[in-house]
Amino acid sequence: MANLKEVRNRIVSVGSTMQITSAMKMVSAAKLKRAQDAITQMRPYANKLQEILQNVSSSLDSSENVYARNTSSKNVLLICISSNRGLAGGFNSNVIKKTWSLIKNDYAVNNVFVMSIGKKANDAFKRTEYNIHGTDLPHELNDIFDQLNYNTVAPIAEKVMESFVNKQFDKVILVYNQFKNAAIQIVQDENFLPVAATQNEGKTSSTDYAFEPSKEFIIGDLIPRSLKTQFYKALLDSVASEHGARMTAMHKATDNAKDMLRDLKISYNKARQTAITTEILEIVAGAEALNG
Repeated sequence: MANLKEVRNRIVSVGSTMQITSAMKMVSAAKLKRAQDAITQMRPYANKLQEILQNVSSSLDSSENVYARNTSSKNVLLICISSNRGLAGGFNSNVIKKTWSLIKNDYAVNNVFVMSIGKKANDAFKRTEYNIHGTDLPHELNDIFDQLNYNTVAPIAEKVMESFVNKQFDKVILVYNQFKNAAIQIVQDENFLPVAATQNEGKTSSTDYAFEPSKEFIIGDLIPRSLKTQFYKALLDSVASEHGARMTAMHKATDNAKDMLRDLKISYNKARQTAITTEILEIVAGAEALNG
């Protein structure tokens, strides 16, 4: 009977867990719809703006564009974008592993600094030598996801751009999960700064830009706006990927809980039947002993 009680307790525990994972799946599905709509509406605009920026940069001298200086990448800033919460499968671990891979392999000979956005990334790098300290860059960015919009993201992007212009960093890389669908998130290491000109394999660009009111004004307005939009798009991608990964993880967890619950009920019924059979045999044996 102790075995029956233990199985019964496990059935109750697994049932409660299944209710929680099912509720988290529905919450993530609702949030995913809003996040997916936001990134799908933003992505065409951001991509086109970035394409125009690269084409314009190819027609400018390095002296005209402070965001496209061509120097050796001595100091590299990696901006690692994660989430504040777990239970999202490999969402956070994948982006953290990618950041470590860049540190150990691609930029092993450089001075690397990591700027963490999200609690999981902050916990992974805050006690390492790569975590930024003693700079003008913001250090605590875990609350940015509570009210994510362009106005809250733009000041952070401006700080990063200022640090690049002031030659504190020579290269800035965004490391984040790009949203493809609810089940697939692609880890990206996207160049943020310096602005790369379009490569046409030796061919000149066929697009001729007429600057109005002036080239200086357009450069001063278009390039910063495009960079802020690119930064905002990366955060929207990460949020949509997080909800997609969590919904998928909770869906799998709910299915696993259902399978475990079915197996536990079968085990419980077998143990219960065995206990009943044993009691019947004992009663029959006792009756025969009294009759004998």
